[in-house]
Formats: sequence, structure tokens, C-alpha cells
Amino acid sequence: MRHTARVPQIRIAQDDAADDLLGRDPLALVVGMLLDQQFAMERAFAAPRLLADRLGVDVLSAADLADADPEQLVKVFQGPPALHRYPSSMAARTQAVCRLLVERYGGRADGLWTDVQDGATLLERIGELPGFGAQKAKIFVALLGKQYGVMPPGWREAAGDYGLEGSRRSVADVTGPDSLAEVRQFKQEQKAAAKKAADAG
Repeated sequence: MRHTARVPQIRIAQDDAADDLLGRDPLALVVGMLLDQQFAMERAFAAPRLLADRLGVDVLSAADLADADPEQLVKVFQGPPALHRYPSSMAARTQAVCRLLVERYGGRADGLWTDVQDGATLLERIGELPGFGAQKAKIFVALLGKQYGVMPPGWREAAGDYGLEGSRRSVADVTGPDSLAEVRQFKQEQKAAAKKAADAG
């Protein structure tokens, strides 16, 4: 079964050019999700547009990034502005993701989902990407289902709570400034609850 994603109206980066790239370039979406760690969400998802601009391309190429000189790629990530607060490690991780995509999916990021049979398989494939732990993989399944039209059977179950309709838990639920603020508030509340629990323990 093939799952061809629609071209969505992404509003994650809160920047028209960055969001346009996320909507039409699956690799940009994967890279944005990778960088969404210890970094402001909208800046992480705006980074693929900056990366493409610095490389002088309209869409990102997994093959080109996989073959890039690692030191040169680090310089691209360093900017200024830097594409992430940890540009060296994230440049290496981006390259590792692209190498896996080349080896297993012909360099196509959408190869992760175009022929996937069910949500559990999709979650497993995403979880095999360097830098994608269990939580990030679930969030990305939710993002693909809610905003990219990638909805194999069982995708909501695979995404766990992030797949719940109407939730405001993650980037999967960000469709504009208001929902971004709601997701940010949810994350702050979760951190505060975790801290309170740790202090009580």
C-alpha cells in the first residue's frame, strides 16, 4: 500500500519560506524534526530553509548531504546564525540520517512511509533514524498523520498520546501562532510537574 502525502500548508516555523519548504520537501521535514531538540521549535523547523539557502539549492538532497565533506557541513551549520545550539553534533547527525536514507530508501525521505503497511512499521522505521528516540519517533508519526496526510492503519495508536485528535502536546499539533503557544504552555506544565515530582521524591 502506497501512502502519498498531500502537499500540506505547514505553519510550524512561523516563516512563509521555511514552512513552504517543509510542506514540499520531506527531507526538510525530517531534518527539522531531528533538530527539534534542546532548541526552540520554530527555529529548528526554520533551519532546513537556511540550510538549503546556504547550499544554494531549492530542496535538500540526502545524497548530497551524505557525501558532503563533514568539516564543510559543520561550517554551514555554524552560520551565523547557527542552525542549532550544537551545530557540530547536529551536522554529523544530519549526515548520518541522510546516509541511512541513501542506503535504505534510495535517498528519498518519503521512502520511510510511501509503502508502509501500518503505523507500527512506520514507527519502527522512523525510530531507526539516528537521533530519533522513542518519543521523537512517536511525535513524527503524529506529525505525518495530522499534517502530511500519511495515515497508514494504526498510525494514531503508534503515535500514542501525540496522535490524539485535538491534542496540544507537540509540534504535530502546531498549525499557527495560537497552537504553538498552547503546545509551549503544555510543555512548560509538563516540565513543572516533573520538577515537582522530583522535588517531592
